[in-house]
Formats: sequence, structure tokens, C-alpha cells
Amino acid sequence: MHVVIAGGHGQIALLLTEILAAEGHSVTGLIRKPEQSEDIAAIGGRPIVIDLEQADAEHLAGLLASETGDAVDAVVFAAGAGPGSGAARKDTVDRAASVLLADAAERAGIRRFLQISSMGAGTAPDPSRDEVWAAYIEAKTAAEDDLRARDLDWVILRPGALTDDDPTGTVQLGEPPLGRGQVTRADVAAVLAELLRTPAVSRKVLELRGGDDPVADAVAAFTTGT
Repeated sequence: MHVVIAGGHGQIALLLTEILAAEGHSVTGLIRKPEQSEDIAAIGGRPIVIDLEQADAEHLAGLLASETGDAVDAVVFAAGAGPGSGAARKDTVDRAASVLLADAAERAGIRRFLQISSMGAGTAPDPSRDEVWAAYIEAKTAAEDDLRARDLDWVILRPGALTDDDPTGTVQLGEPPLGRGQVTRADVAAVLAELLRTPAVSRKVLELRGGDDPVADAVAAFTTGT
């Protein structure tokens, strides 16, 4: 399996790269900063430097089709503007970059698309939070709406509040509304890896928090026809 991860230097993306590479899969990480390349290569991934805020879909599709080395089986949108960014970049990264990647995937004939979203997407932003948070939720919601309208084998994953704790190997995965809760970044990466291994889970919006179900069992519960 060959997986391309947009936002390849993010914490979840790096954890996912490590999992997949250890299993012998090919992983290409799309990154904005050349200095991030060594970190990806060190864990078995292949970095490609591209600024998704500046690229166009035709160029990115060509990159996916020709520069990644072999046919791409799936793409994962793990990019985000990150802490400290303003409302404008929530739109250009969390929404527009996801739309760009989906456009490029369609042009390149890549059907499997996993999108990391956020708890709270799909609903009106919490009025007690600031305008940047509102912009973030609005961007994630718009990115989800765009992906759901496409004829792709998509899965949207909405994690709860992220922690850097060690992986637990157990989660609670459900269709919304699941309710808020925390989940480790390592467990999010494990769920993404399991979703990539389980193509029968398709065209679903799933929310994720810490829980008691082994990751494989949690994902298997959403295979088509169950």
C-alpha cells in the first residue's frame, strides 16, 4: 500500500508514517518546509516539499501521479494551520488545502481519502470561544461538506481533545454525536492506520475519543453491511 499524507510533519502524521512504514508500506509526506524532510526520512517515509496554500490541483495531481514513485492507494489529509495561526489561515489550510487535495486525488484517480477533522465540526461554533476557534470549526465543516459531496471512498475522522499520552490501544469510535472526550494522538494514528487497512469502511463520519474497544474491533464495527 502506498499512502500520501498531507501535513506530513504533524504529530499524528509522523506517528501514522511510523506505523505504516514499519509494516512495509510506502508513505509519502507532503510538507511545506524543506528542513522537515529529515524527520520523515528517518522513520521510513519519503518527503515531498510543496506548499498546499500556493499549489494548484493540476500540479498536485501530477505530483501524486509521477513523483511519488509508485501508484498511490490512499491519501490522508492531516494538515492544519496549527496553534497561533489566525482565522485567515484556518480557511486556507484547514478548508482550502483539503479541497485542493481532494481535487488532485480525483484527477489522479485516487479514490481512498481519509480526512482528519475535529469534534465540533458540522455544528455551529461554540459562542463562548473566540473568533479564531469559530473560523477553525467553520473551515473544518466546509472541508467535510466538500468531501462528502465527492464520489470518493472517503472517511472523515473527528478526534476529541488531543493528548500526547502513550497509546492505549483502545478507543471509542462512533457516528456523531458521540460526545466530547480526550484521545491520544497515538491512538488517532492507530485508528487511521486501521481504516487504511479496512477499505470496507467508507463514506462515514466517525467521532473518536478514548474508550475500551480495541482499535481493530472499533473500526471493524463500521464495515459496510454491518
